[in-house]
Amino acid sequence: MNWTAIAAIYRFEMARFFRTLMQSFLSPVLSTSLYFVVFGAAIGSRIDQVEGVAYGAFIVPGLIMLSVMTQAISNASFGIYFPKFIGTIYELLSAPVNFLEIVLGYVGAAATKALFIGVVILVTASLFVDLTIAHPFAMMLFLVLTCVSFALLGFIIGVWAKNFEQLQLVPLLIVTPLVFLGGSFYSISMLPTIWQKITLFNPVVYLISGFRWSFFGTSDVPVGFSLLAIGGFTLLCLGAIWWIFKTGWRIRA
Repeated sequence: MNWTAIAAIYRFEMARFFRTLMQSFLSPVLSTSLYFVVFGAAIGSRIDQVEGVAYGAFIVPGLIMLSVMTQAISNASFGIYFPKFIGTIYELLSAPVNFLEIVLGYVGAAATKALFIGVVILVTASLFVDLTIAHPFAMMLFLVLTCVSFALLGFIIGVWAKNFEQLQLVPLLIVTPLVFLGGSFYSISMLPTIWQKITLFNPVVYLISGFRWSFFGTSDVPVGFSLLAIGGFTLLCLGAIWWIFKTGWRIRA
């Protein structure tokens, strides 16, 4: 394993993040505050509790998941797309590094950035509501796995995209709606029976449910299913990336 190459890619990607650290810090703080004003105050004044949890606290795991997923995808997709755009991807492909080392560098940096955003949102949310984390280890496990798996998805999107508009296509039109419809701001038990069954086909439900369980000890689906879902998604993304480098799809063309 060429750790020097991994570290070089990782440091390069993190340097871009630190150049806009204030923007990266302020954006989640402001967006989280707005969510609490809109959802916590407006809707929370009409919904006292959900499954025994104050509504303001109940939406925190959903807020974190929404930001972490979109940030992981955006950072990873831009990180690999930009070398394709300017042509430096060929220098990387001709260097003595394999696909796993390239992925570890780019995905590791994107996951680190998303993890930072998740922690910032968690700290910001604690200023608005009283938060207790019932299972801290499980919370970090779900958070890290989500950052890594969606960074892998972002890497695939960056390879697939042919222009900057396509980089935003999947996060805006697919991931964000799935998060909103995946129980981020409500419990699926509040839905009619038929919609509860339909919602279970949304993979994001399992991620948010497991992450919420780590906070409050309650979940819409069994925690084991949540771990299986995120583990299976991670393996699927790794398999797709292996195939991309094996065939050179949209990398060597």
